[in-house]
Amino acid sequence: MIKTIGILGGGQLGRMLSMAAARLGMRVHIYEPLPDPPAGDVAARVFTAGYDDAAALQEFAESVDLVTFEFENIPAAALDVIEGFVPVLPRRNALEVSQDRITEKRFLQDNGVSVAPFAEVDTLEQLMSALGTIGTPAILKTRRFGYDGKGQVKITAVAQAEAAFASLGGAPAVLEQMIPFDREISIIAARNEAGEVACFEPGENVHNDGILHTTTVPAEISHALQTDAVLLAARILNSLDYVGVMGVELFVTEKGLMVNEIAPRVHNSGHWTQDACLIDQFEQHIRAITGWPLGDGQRHSDAVMVNLLGDDANHLAKWHNSAIHLYGKAEVKPGRKMGHVNKISPKSA
Repeated sequence: MIKTIGILGGGQLGRMLSMAAARLGMRVHIYEPLPDPPAGDVAARVFTAGYDDAAALQEFAESVDLVTFEFENIPAAALDVIEGFVPVLPRRNALEVSQDRITEKRFLQDNGVSVAPFAEVDTLEQLMSALGTIGTPAILKTRRFGYDGKGQVKITAVAQAEAAFASLGGAPAVLEQMIPFDREISIIAARNEAGEVACFEPGENVHNDGILHTTTVPAEISHALQTDAVLLAARILNSLDYVGVMGVELFVTEKGLMVNEIAPRVHNSGHWTQDACLIDQFEQHIRAITGWPLGDGQRHSDAVMVNLLGDDANHLAKWHNSAIHLYGKAEVKPGRKMGHVNKISPKSA
């Protein structure tokens, strides 16, 4: 029986996972290089050390029954240490796929999943050649470490190529064709060791400056597309023999669904589940990794999730009829995710 869960990363996702685990009677230990992380307020223990500190990683691993994570960019060497003592779920193959955009896109293609045309870019010459094939508009992204619009630049004309390449500092990159789409949706899916899969209903996402602004459920898509999204997510999870919750971001195009990216963890676009479902994405993840039965993911309400960025967290009066979730971050910074709100209403469809 799992009594203590270790979480790599102490941000807001780790905080909400800790709270979900506590509701199920489990303790959580956090491993986070930075002091005073948001998850530390609600965890039983916090290890403050770097991911290159083998002794601290071993002490952390020996204090828990299994380890999970709240972000993708965990060094492989750190996982090598931890896996010498306890399991890590989701398994590291999911991290290896998601940590590199080229690897991720090739994995999706190999599993019959549609993605935007792309090309590997390591030099300016490769970028010019790729633009000749893919055309503009396109997006140049770092292969690793990009999130919330960081590590990427839009190219609308070939003349912008040199400046775009320079802006990424020579990091290995991928060029992706910008695909016209009707809307962006995401689906939060879970799978356990027994191979049971449960998906939450797709939400419709709106981004501002590369950062998620709102997720609305129900999404304005057909029932057939909802079913297609669920089946697509299940195919990805089964191909990885995945255990845990995953976020799958998709574009709805005139030709059908196209995957933008996958995230092997709980996901910002699934926060609406906290107040519109009996079992939210965080509890679903804890259930999946600890061998509990999965919840069915059905919602009882319509929902709109709104991210609170920067100073938004100081102006909460207009959300008095919404569920407010603040992350306990000490410092307000422009564009920083300080919390979110869920506005729910009776289920319409």
